This record gives sequence, structure tokens and C-alpha cells, in this order.
Amino acid sequence: MLVGGTIGAVIVAVIFVVILITPTTMKSEIIVSDKPIPSAIGETTAYSKNLSLIEIFEKSEPGVVRVNVQRTDQANGTSGVGSGFVFDKKGHIITNSHVVKDVKKVVVTFLDGRSYNAEIIGFDEFTDIGVVKVNADLSLLQPLALGDSSNLKVGEPIAAIGNPFGLSGSMTSGIVSQLGRLLPSGAGYSIPDVIQTDAAINPGNSGGPLLNMRGEIVGINTAIQSTTGEFTGVGFAVPSQTIAKIVPSLIENGKYHHPWIGISGRDIDPDLAKVLNLKDAVGFLVITVVENSPAAKAGIHGSDETVQVEGVNYPIGGDIILSVDGKQVRKIDDILIHLQRAKSVGDEMSLEILRDGRTTNIIIALEERPNGN
Repeated sequence: MLVGGTIGAVIVAVIFVVILITPTTMKSEIIVSDKPIPSAIGETTAYSKNLSLIEIFEKSEPGVVRVNVQRTDQANGTSGVGSGFVFDKKGHIITNSHVVKDVKKVVVTFLDGRSYNAEIIGFDEFTDIGVVKVNADLSLLQPLALGDSSNLKVGEPIAAIGNPFGLSGSMTSGIVSQLGRLLPSGAGYSIPDVIQTDAAINPGNSGGPLLNMRGEIVGINTAIQSTTGEFTGVGFAVPSQTIAKIVPSLIENGKYHHPWIGISGRDIDPDLAKVLNLKDAVGFLVITVVENSPAAKAGIHGSDETVQVEGVNYPIGGDIILSVDGKQVRKIDDILIHLQRAKSVGDEMSLEILRDGRTTNIIIALEERPNGN
């Protein structure tokens, strides 16, 4: 795994499927969403009490749009359908990066059927967030309230609205199945802090909102885990915390600069902990340090040898990261989530490491992440 960071050692039993649908035949693709969050997007305000599913749908549907894309200049070129939602009264629409990347034309259709050609403002492949803009009638621009995904709990009811299989304005409901998942992305890096849900999400739902029971956006629906390309009970959404951090930069600059450390390694499991004479199986073992990376400049050590135990090779000699900025590191996810939530390019980050049986603190100056491949 490359911290900030490419997944290299993770074996996934089933594929993560981009949930964009083509109108004629369904086309599935493999995907290879700490700081305070504003209480609302644009001119809207968050609702103060829980709503029924009927109320959530009625309040949210006007702010959810259909996103049609054409990937070539030819009339018979590849096309697809995704979802999106109104961000502000200026006409900014939020959707997925994989919906609008490398397309020739984007058309946004509102609840009443009116359609507008959209301009691509920016997208971030590392979090699968995209922004387009339409010059639509102000009466159609009804921004949805943005909630705080950090308040979500496993088991909490949620709802998703989008255009599954091109069926406009469809709603499904379920619960938050888990939080803090790590999702492979097409940019070669993993998307941290992802929400897992059992609310039915299918091709065409890409870019639609995931809502809590107050009708606030807590995520943007991004992917499903499936062997067939259709929903099998596991869906994923990039959290609203990430939306709040990334989208303003996309609107202003067309892109977002992600912080980077520049190390690869593996989580400490019980077998590796025994080999390394560790009391607890927690932490992240640094195996490789990328040349000229922030980690290399800070003096982080990678593994320099391996030992074989019962026919299995184990890396040893590398620094073991125990905490970042005082927060315990149990596995790679903790480092990536902290980078995503709390850090920006140019920030410093304190790593507590175990080296040669002794703990020490190292300060790393975070730089911009290079493109994945």
C-alpha cells in the first residue's frame, strides 16, 4: 500500500464497480467518495428534526438531477447516465468524477424535465468527485443541505436518490453498514473514509446524494461491490466531510491538491507482530520509502531485510508508525483518513515511530501527491 496512497497488497474477492449506466446496454467498469463542516450548502439550511422517507424524498427530489454524458463527438458515440445534486444557486452541480471525466458533452436534466448543457468545472479522481455548471432558471436551483458525515453511526437509517438504470428520481433506503472503508480508485490511489451502506445502489446512481433522516447530504454515491455489475447489498459513498473539503477547490481552481507522505508497507498482523517481537498487533510497518518523497526527506526508514518463518518471508528493519499527530494508528486506514480529513499540502504531520525498539517522533512536511498509475 502506498500511503496517501496506492493499494498494492490488498486482495479483493469481488470487483468494485463504477455505477454509471449506458442507455442501451449496461456497462460496468472497474474503479481503478477533523475540520468543521458547514451546516448547509448554498442558501439552504439543515432540517432540525428527523423526517419520514416521504418527507425526505419530497424535500430532496427537486435538488437531484439526471446527468447524461456523451463520450465522443459522433451522434452514435458511447453515452451514459449518472446522477447529481444542486450545490448552489450559481448553478454548480456535484456528481462523480468517473461520470464526467473524458466526456465531450454533459446534459443536466431537472425534475420538471428541463435540460441544460453543462460546463465541466473540475474533477478529482482521487476522491471521485466532479463539478459541472449550468446556466439554469433560478427556480430550478434548489441546493440540498450538507450534513456532517462524522456524526454518522453504524446502523443509522439513510436514503439514496438517483437514476438507477436510467430510471429518474428513484429512492431507496437502508442503513449505514460501516464507516471508514478504503475504496480503490481509478487514479491508482485509495479513497479513504468511505461510507458503506446496504441501501440499493445500482448503475446510474453514480453522483447521487446519500441522505440522513434529516434530509441532509452525508455522502455521494460512488460504487458498488459486485461480481455481476448489479447491486448485491454493498454500496459505497464518499462522505460529506470530503465533499466539503474538495468541492470549493474544484470550483475555484478546477482541481484539488492532495497531501502525500511517500511510503509503502503493510499493517501489523499477529504473525508479523510475533516476528517483530511486538506486544500488540497494531501499527503500520514501513517497507519502502519513495525516493525524494516527504518521508525520505524526513528520514523515515524502510525495511532492509527479510526473515523466513515456517516458509513465509517477513520484512523487518523498517520503522513502525504507531500514531499520527497523537492519534493511534492501528492500520493504514487510520493514516489515510487523517490525511484526508485534517491535512493539506504544506502542513506538517507528526509521526510516532518505533525504531530498533525505541519510540521517537518525526515531523514530516507534506507535499502534493503525484499522479497515480
